[in-house]
Amino acid sequence: MSDLTIVQLTDTHLRAAGEHVHGVVDSHENLLRVLAQVRVARGPIHAIMLTGDLADNGAPEAYRRLRAAVEPIAAELGARVVYLMGNHDERVAFGETLLDLAPGSVDPLAPHDSVTEVAGMRLIGLDSTTPGRHDGWLEDEQLHWLAAQLRNPAALGTVLAVHHPPLPSAIAAAETLKLRNAQALAEVIAGTDVRVILCGHNHLTGAGMLAGVPVWMGPASSYRLETMPPAGRYRAGTGFGFSRLDIVDSALVMMAVETTAAQSIHDSDEAAELARLAAIMRR
Repeated sequence: MSDLTIVQLTDTHLRAAGEHVHGVVDSHENLLRVLAQVRVARGPIHAIMLTGDLADNGAPEAYRRLRAAVEPIAAELGARVVYLMGNHDERVAFGETLLDLAPGSVDPLAPHDSVTEVAGMRLIGLDSTTPGRHDGWLEDEQLHWLAAQLRNPAALGTVLAVHHPPLPSAIAAAETLKLRNAQALAEVIAGTDVRVILCGHNHLTGAGMLAGVPVWMGPASSYRLETMPPAGRYRAGTGFGFSRLDIVDSALVMMAVETTAAQSIHDSDEAAELARLAAIMRR
């Protein structure tokens, strides 16, 4: 049983009603399927973190559709919701529609950073976007703010979320569009209570390390990048999913959850299956 569970959704790429991403992907239907799976999962969900590219083109209607889908489920589960900017998002619409900031008060050049406490875990979201660009960058002011937040450890540590992966990549497009000043972030988090960095952006599932801290690239809930395409090709397909983070006996565990429709191999009673496994172990 998990002591704390956080769900990460990333790269939802919602559009206005009736519009599909790349003319193919019904990202809203994908989101509903993800949320339906989260809703019936065993155990409490303490937070839902959405780590960027929430709208495909920054349209306010897309953000309204996102809230209408996510927030009733979160309220039913008693889960906090944390929204984070991605390069496809638009700061003014994001701030007014998702963060309930007053119309006309949002500075399009000011990042949307946040800190949220959930059951002893600190969740920090850093806006790594720069208007008009698709690669990532953290400003000096953001890094100073992060350092100030991290001076006092949280009871269960800190989950840091940033849209752009602070990692190099063997995939040319991912390497081009990564967080460009990852080393500056590494210097801030080294030796702090940051237990994991959650990110998205690359539409693939992956992991790495930065300053000794695990980095988790969650699967997109819209579509999936092919990670080993034929030489010279850049390809994506219609697979999708989400991630779960659990604290179990003080250990932090990340898992990708596949949501793409697939044929079931077995669907058995959990207690009966555990009893069967226990019997095998006693042999």
